[in-house]
Amino acid sequence: MTVRAHTASRPLPASLARTRRPARSRRILLWHVHGSWTTAFVHSGHTCVLPLDAERGPDGRGRARTWNWPVNAVEVPVGELRDTDVDLVVLQRPHEVDLAERLLGRVPGRHVPAVYVEHDTPRGAVPDTRHPLADRSDIPIVHVTHFNALFWDCGRAPTHVIEHGVPDPGHLYTGATERVGVVLNEPLRRWRFTGTDLLPDVARELPLDLFGMSVEAVPERLALSESRLRVYEDPPQATMHTELARRRAYLHPLRWTSLGLSLIEAMMLGLPVAAIGTTEAYEAVPPGAGVVSTDPRVLTEALRDFMEDPELAARTGAVAREMALRRYGLPRFLDDWERLLEEVAR
Repeated sequence: MTVRAHTASRPLPASLARTRRPARSRRILLWHVHGSWTTAFVHSGHTCVLPLDAERGPDGRGRARTWNWPVNAVEVPVGELRDTDVDLVVLQRPHEVDLAERLLGRVPGRHVPAVYVEHDTPRGAVPDTRHPLADRSDIPIVHVTHFNALFWDCGRAPTHVIEHGVPDPGHLYTGATERVGVVLNEPLRRWRFTGTDLLPDVARELPLDLFGMSVEAVPERLALSESRLRVYEDPPQATMHTELARRRAYLHPLRWTSLGLSLIEAMMLGLPVAAIGTTEAYEAVPPGAGVVSTDPRVLTEALRDFMEDPELAARTGAVAREMALRRYGLPRFLDDWERLLEEVAR
């Protein structure tokens, strides 16, 4: 087996400075699909085997290139996986079931224990959407939110919920910039999913700063001037955290997402939040931590209150941070996963 490491330029957050030491170390095969989730998972202390191909394509990205992951996250060329000892496979996309069998020469769920992490809300005929693994009883499905578990039809497949764990970026909030922060990736392509169509009405009342991937063309598409909507194209996460924490409040307009981790990060930064009340938002933002509503006008009014009353904004943000750390802190996430791994990979 060839192990290759990548040295990232980004420093490790203090909350991730120590990697867990599990009671029993395992070799876990998983693909680098969702960067934030994987960043949390690789700090479990288990040897995380990440497939690598020459193109660093979607099935061979290897280690993160913008996070300094611990040494227990190792890259293995896809051609050498068959000769690699693996104790468990973490699947995250439907095609990975066959992919893992082809690369390992073993059937996930039969020859090697496996779990399937469902990151996404169901598509299609909601709430009757059948999960791709619904007819299997040999691979547990692990949902990242209770909303996902409620809305996916998983049939006879055993199911679990392990909520997200988010590295603490620190209480960086100042609120000095009297604008509302928003974080969306690919807001034009995803449109109603991300609530991009809701931004103009809010922007006419309150100035917005939009961070994320593929955001440069958003002001022109929405016919909004820079005074109403400024965009920041794909900044490094540490930079985004610092900049976001300077905004007075945070707007989370997403309609249909499992749980946007930018919402949790904003809360951990200490921002007061206003979120569209769909999917898991009501669970993520408890009373006192911000405002949740299915009426965008209610959110706009709440954001205006935060803009006009900095002390209210700071108090609300402090509650948001406390609640986010309690529910979505990294230690709880790693403990929950360790219990499940003990059960599945005996």
